[in-house]
Amino acid sequence: MWTVVYMANTREDAEHIEKILVNEGFLVKIKPLSKKGTCEILVPRSEAEEVHGILLQSGL
Repeated sequence: MWTVVYMANTREDAEHIEKILVNEGFLVKIKPLSKKGTCEILVPRSEAEEVHGILLQSGL
């Protein structure tokens, strides 16, 4: 099961976050929500808590 861990305002922001998380070894999916670029960042539920920690350390 995939879990939303972040809502990005633009596709570029989503791709930046994806790069950070992939470099840390996480599986990541980007789900576009609107034509304006809003996207959900999803990770496996079992990794969500650890990903939140990485996002906080990254200042996101």
